[in-house]
Amino acid sequence: MVQLMALTQEVLTAILKSIDEGIHVVNIEGKTIFYNEVAAKHDGMDVKEVQGKHLIDAFPSLTEESSTLLKVIKTGKPIYNQTQVYLNLHGTRIDTINTTLPIFLGEDIIGAVEIAKDYSRMKLLAERLLDLQKGVNKSRKKKTSKQVNYTLNDLMTVTPEFSSLINEARKLAKSDSPILVYGESGTGKELFVQGIHHESLRSSGAFIAQNCAAIPETLLESILFGTAKGSYTGAIERKGLFELADGGTLFLDELHTMPIELQAKLLRVLEDGMVRRVGSSQNISVDVRVIAAMNVHPSMALKEQKLRSDLYYRLNVFTFALLPLRERQEDILYLTNKFIHELNIKLKKDIQGLEKKLEHFFVSYQWPGNVRELKHTVEYMMNVCEVRKLRFEDLPIMLRQQLVQSKGKNPTQPEGLSLRKNLEAVEKMLITDALEQSDGNINQAAKLLEIPRQTLQYKIKKMKE
Repeated sequence: MVQLMALTQEVLTAILKSIDEGIHVVNIEGKTIFYNEVAAKHDGMDVKEVQGKHLIDAFPSLTEESSTLLKVIKTGKPIYNQTQVYLNLHGTRIDTINTTLPIFLGEDIIGAVEIAKDYSRMKLLAERLLDLQKGVNKSRKKKTSKQVNYTLNDLMTVTPEFSSLINEARKLAKSDSPILVYGESGTGKELFVQGIHHESLRSSGAFIAQNCAAIPETLLESILFGTAKGSYTGAIERKGLFELADGGTLFLDELHTMPIELQAKLLRVLEDGMVRRVGSSQNISVDVRVIAAMNVHPSMALKEQKLRSDLYYRLNVFTFALLPLRERQEDILYLTNKFIHELNIKLKKDIQGLEKKLEHFFVSYQWPGNVRELKHTVEYMMNVCEVRKLRFEDLPIMLRQQLVQSKGKNPTQPEGLSLRKNLEAVEKMLITDALEQSDGNINQAAKLLEIPRQTLQYKIKKMKE
């Protein structure tokens, strides 16, 4: 039994040593019983300087109140992703992000374990990202005054509703009021926002885009607002994205992923046009138009408390909801032909459109990835097609598999040569699609099908028989 326990402890120690994160374990008295090399590297210490010693003896700047490990031992409650700043035994300042968990034996707490990430290095990463952004902006200004790659004219459509939306955006672009854009992934939100910037009075200024989900929460604040000298080890005065976008437009994508606390700071900037760098007490005036975008509906983000209501109402001066491709059916074949034309030039091919049965599939397919999915599908097919027209067989394998799973067979394959059976199948499919698009509303579905309401009700009844 003793040998088994010793073996288990050796295995556990080996596992903990192999983890690529700082691991620090203390007993109920606050003495270190495990401290791996990664944690020692983060803390600028040797393992022997911490192992077996009380936490406060190894890190004299910590107290029972400021130490996350000692706090968890006292409360028995876990702490997640909390920053901690302290001095090591040699007087060096250390910044970490800690997740600290109590260790229980039955109902009794016997210690705590802490998983730490080096915050100082993450801060340096933020600085490098800002340097890169700043360098890109300078490079753009030297080469050309053009700050964006797209204009509203690049939004190709023959759908009247979407055309009206573009025209409205063109009019409102001249304002400096904030804008909120909602649209599913792949509907062209950044292209739309770039188009607004191009039409605005700020078109000669900077256009900076930042995806809020692409940066760790702990870094986003310094990315947006900049840092003051001494705010953390090695920190220097550095502009954030708001200052870099001064006189231009700042596009914040996936706003709902921004921490709620940071949303409050964003609201203050929108209200008074002042930013404060992390670690500074000085306010800096900025002239920035903020355009935010989300790929979830604002009402859902509010309901799930991913978006502050006061921030929403401040951004909601102008709101644009970009239509998904399934609600722009007129655009499906129009865009397909545009993509084919562009790719013919790029790939030096001469594809002349789609086969008829593939056209029907394109129009009836829901395109969950929207325009992005359509474009990539066409690009794949153009690369593999060996005849003059794109065929059903040229579809990507994943799309063909989904089709087979959902339909059980090729939906465009004729039922022999029976005209009656094939007409019935097509009619059933069109009615089903119309009901799906109208969420089951008979009147709207009848309008889509361009038949009387009574006729549609009769046909639905026959389908159920």
